[in-house]
Amino acid sequence: MESTTDGQAKGLAVVTGASSGIGLKLAQIAASEGYDLIIAADEPEIKDIGTHLGDLGVAVEAIETDLATVEGVDRLIEAVEADGRSVDLLLANAGRGLGKAFLDQDFTQVRRVIDTNILGTTYLVQQIACQMRSRGVGRILLTGSIAGFMPGGYQAVYNGTKAFINSFSFALREELKDTGITVTCLMPGATETRFFERADMLDTEVGQAEKDDAADVARVGFKAMMDGEGDVVSGWKNKFQAAVANVTPAAILASRHAKIAAPGTGKDKTGKS
Repeated sequence: MESTTDGQAKGLAVVTGASSGIGLKLAQIAASEGYDLIIAADEPEIKDIGTHLGDLGVAVEAIETDLATVEGVDRLIEAVEADGRSVDLLLANAGRGLGKAFLDQDFTQVRRVIDTNILGTTYLVQQIACQMRSRGVGRILLTGSIAGFMPGGYQAVYNGTKAFINSFSFALREELKDTGITVTCLMPGATETRFFERADMLDTEVGQAEKDDAADVARVGFKAMMDGEGDVVSGWKNKFQAAVANVTPAAILASRHAKIAAPGTGKDKTGKS
C-alpha cells in the first residue's frame, strides 16, 4: 500500500466491518482525519468502498476476508505486516446479529455470530495490541452495544456476545493502562444500518423503530477513542437505557427485550401489527 500523495499521513488505521454502517462511517472519519487505511469485511463491496475512501486523499487497502475465522483474520494481519508500518488505530467493529428464538435458529448461523463477534475480534485485538505494546503507543476502539447490558429475549446469542465485548474491553483497558495503549468501548443502541435486515428482524418492533444515525454514532465513538475515554454510550436515550439496565433485575430486562425483538411485533405502515 502506497502512502498518501504528500507523505503526511497521520498514521495507519485498521477498520473491520467497514463495508457499511458504523464501520464505514468510522473509516470515513479516520480518512478525513488523514489516516491511511486498511479496511476489511467479508463482503465484496469492501473493494468499492476502498476506492471511494481513496478519493479522500489517503492510501487505502481493502481486504475481503472472513473475520469469523482465525485464517480470515490472519489474512488481514498479513496485509498489515506487508504494509510495513505499525498500526496507530484499531477500530474493531465487525459484528453480526441474529434474531428469532434460540431454539429456532440454525446453529451454523449461531456459531457465525459467536465466531465473528468474539473469536475473530479477540484474536485480531491480541495480534494488533501486541504490536502496539512493543511501540508503547496505540488506540483501540471496540464496538460493543447497550445490548450487552441486558439479556436479549429473541436475541439471546447476540446480546451475550456484546456482553462479552463490553466486559472484555473494560478488562483489557485495565491491563494496558500503563502501556501507552488506550482501549475504548463504543456502546450504541439500535442504529440505522443493515443490521436488522441481515439478522432477519425487519418484522420486529425494534427492527421497524426509528434508529440512531450511523454517522453520529461513529463520530461519538471516534472522538471518545481519540480522547482516550474508556467507554461511551451514544445518544441520550441509550444512556438512559443503560443506566436503567444497571439497576433492573435480569428477568425483567429479558422480558422487556422480548417484547420488542420477538418476530411479528413490528407494525406495518398503517400501524397494524
